Amino acid sequence: MFSFFHNERQFIGAFANEELRRSIPLDNMMLETAEKTIRKFNMLRINDRVIVAVSGGCDSVALVYLLNRLKKKYRLFLHLAHLNHMIRKEEADNDMLFVERLAKKLKLGLSCAKADVDGFAGQKKLSLEEAARKVRYDFLLSVAKENSAGKIALGHNRDDQAETVLMRFLRGSGIAGLRGIPPKRKSGTCLIVRPLLEVNRSQILKFLSAKDIPYCTDSTNSESLYFRNRVRNKLLPSLEKDFNPNIKEMLVNFAENVSEDFDYLEQASLRGLRAVRSKSNPVEVAIDVRKFFALHKALQKLVVRSTIKELKGDVRRIDYRHWKELEDLAQNRPGGSIVDLPGGISVIKKVAKLVFYKRNGR
Repeated sequence: MFSFFHNERQFIGAFANEELRRSIPLDNMMLETAEKTIRKFNMLRINDRVIVAVSGGCDSVALVYLLNRLKKKYRLFLHLAHLNHMIRKEEADNDMLFVERLAKKLKLGLSCAKADVDGFAGQKKLSLEEAARKVRYDFLLSVAKENSAGKIALGHNRDDQAETVLMRFLRGSGIAGLRGIPPKRKSGTCLIVRPLLEVNRSQILKFLSAKDIPYCTDSTNSESLYFRNRVRNKLLPSLEKDFNPNIKEMLVNFAENVSEDFDYLEQASLRGLRAVRSKSNPVEVAIDVRKFFALHKALQKLVVRSTIKELKGDVRRIDYRHWKELEDLAQNRPGGSIVDLPGGISVIKKVAKLVFYKRNGR
């Protein structure tokens, strides 16, 4: 899917006047907040090999400078990764050239690739946003494998967190989704880390301005085509103005509280899953219906979630209507009835059992 290339173009223009920039003090607020986040969530260890996802935008550029500052302290191996989605044409090509120059300036390794995200979305019948996310993560994991790296750093910030929580609420997400963006999570053999997640976007922009560090601006960020853009540019400003000037902080705090509650419930659900599971193998999990309905309904939902995640690897595109359909299957439908879920998972009702299985595994 990806066409990789490495470019050694001469650095010119955007990064001139280096001596002047060195004389400007660092914006310690952003750097100190980010380093505190790194320590709080144990994101980095000595001798880590880290792939840094760089779009060229303000967040990812700030992330590169932050990690490069910590490179000596943690003895880090840093390697930049940039994916051209081939959606914004010439603008995207310019972003790629910018990242190449950034890598050259900082003397860091770089992997670039182009991917036809629009074509992939049509082929897999995904939204453009969902397709871009899948292609991007596949690319980052492939670069991590190529460089024997165990961690991938992303540039999500505190404003992104507030936007994500609000978006998921509007889409009807349950408690798992309302946790927002996790500071770190496992993906395959890698750990995804987000050192800027507790840093406000305004702090990032102040840091870049103080250091006279250039970055790219995505012209589509001002368009209303994407759901996130409408939330960022229209809904949140309206909520700040007319209802709560601290709405972003409230959403972030809400996500933190929900995350703590979910962690407790998830551990309880794993114990519940062990109690109700009657058999399992890599492509099939059967649960005892009687024991399942003896659990509290909150744990029932999380047991279903854990079962699907075990087979599918994630629970993306699984929402409340799927839970209601499975509840109806267990309580009201005759034996032999089947519910098909997104991602190639189906559930069949048998005598006293619900059997979750991979459709392509039977």
